[in-house]
Amino acid sequence: MSILFFNPLATQHKPRIPMSILQIAASIDKNYKWVFVDGNIDKEPWPKIERYLQSGEIDYFGCTVMPGPQLKQAIPISKKIREQFPNVKIIWGGYFPSNHPDVVLKSGYVDFIVNGMGDKCFPLLLDAIDKKEPYHTINNLIFLKDGKIHFTAKDPIYEPDSLPVLPYEKLDSFYPLSVYLGKTYLGNKTIAYHSSFGCPFTCSFCAVVPIYNARWKGVSASRIVNDIIFLKNKYNGTAIEFHDNNFFVSEKRVIEFASSIKGEKMIWWGEGRIDTINKYQDETLQLMSDAGCKMIFFGAETGNNDLLKMMDKGGTQTREQILSFAARLRKFNIIPEYSFVLGFPGETEQTVYKNILAEIDFIREVKKANPLTEIIIYVYSPVPTEGSELYKEITEKGFRFPEKLEDWVSLEWENFDLRKNPLTPWIKPYMIDKIKSFETVLNGYFPTATDIRLSRFQKRLIKLIAAIRYHTKIYACPYEIKLLHKIWKYRQPEKEGF
Repeated sequence: MSILFFNPLATQHKPRIPMSILQIAASIDKNYKWVFVDGNIDKEPWPKIERYLQSGEIDYFGCTVMPGPQLKQAIPISKKIREQFPNVKIIWGGYFPSNHPDVVLKSGYVDFIVNGMGDKCFPLLLDAIDKKEPYHTINNLIFLKDGKIHFTAKDPIYEPDSLPVLPYEKLDSFYPLSVYLGKTYLGNKTIAYHSSFGCPFTCSFCAVVPIYNARWKGVSASRIVNDIIFLKNKYNGTAIEFHDNNFFVSEKRVIEFASSIKGEKMIWWGEGRIDTINKYQDETLQLMSDAGCKMIFFGAETGNNDLLKMMDKGGTQTREQILSFAARLRKFNIIPEYSFVLGFPGETEQTVYKNILAEIDFIREVKKANPLTEIIIYVYSPVPTEGSELYKEITEKGFRFPEKLEDWVSLEWENFDLRKNPLTPWIKPYMIDKIKSFETVLNGYFPTATDIRLSRFQKRLIKLIAAIRYHTKIYACPYEIKLLHKIWKYRQPEKEGF
């Protein structure tokens, strides 16, 4: 049997190492033949996929699907395969199908969903289908039978060090691995790496929570360093993006990693929590900085303590801590990258708008505490699992997800998944205008450091033009800033990465 793995288009620039595909491929590498097509490199991937399928050697199509842009290729290509090659089994994995199984499986062209980690589930499923054995006892699986959705039991997170080494060299046989090591803010050849699974917290708006059930396990520091040094020596990697949901859960692991990688002169970035890293000793933060940690992404979310409690962040984060921590990181030359979510549901329309205005003022306070803080602004977009309490709550307020899988491909739903267009009944158009106008002025006065294409002159000019608006708080209709952003193709990191 042979498997065709597909990584749908996620970014127009700088394709990253397809870690999720490699993770699954590693689990079947010794027992099955597999090929790989990457929509981030082959911008029109169907001809290559079709050639593989026409060979008659492909039995399975495995596709990783994140919400947003990846759906634009995953949906039509899966549909074509079902129409033209009906005997090929189609298996989806990733956050989108795990959180929206009903609409995916009832589309008629997805046979199975790998719900969470597929290292054991995927090879067991292939064996069961091949031997015509039942698969309802295979954990981490969602499938449709007799018109009903069936969920099998969930495995605990596997011990990461017990899993096979990723087949980087096999990937290199399909696409030169060098094309995945692009030039970014961090370095000329940036490695994408995933060093842990899950997150120990239960934020009510996070798609990770229902998949890993508030559990976390990390690859050992020694294995991380060995992998990074291999990629550095063989493929000339110079920097690292840790794409973990929460890289910094264990201070001990971070210390071990930073101590070991320090001499390699690698620049790196990761995601963490403010209330976790704020507990780190100053010596740890200094070690991280000395070892190449340049920036850390944090979900600041809001400066409203009541909203922080409502969204069940599961920790001790507060408004005061967000401000003080931004100032603290400045001492260690580590840039905090704070994301904020504006437009949470409120009792009245006035309450929602009042909270938006308060968040804008709080973001300005953060910038005053540490002007180098990168600010990412999202508009509240529900991402709950179907059937959950949060799902019931938002549907009661009038929010509806698409009932057909094809409807997710529309531009408005792509923007929804990027948290730029909420489609929620409680956020009115004038509120969106306020948020976007402030964001434009903010990005003008504080151009992101991560857009390496902008020259110093361009950044200074944008800053000069935006200065009056920022200081006077006149955000409406910032057409002159938008024009410069359009001409110079200003890149927002939340949309395209660094």
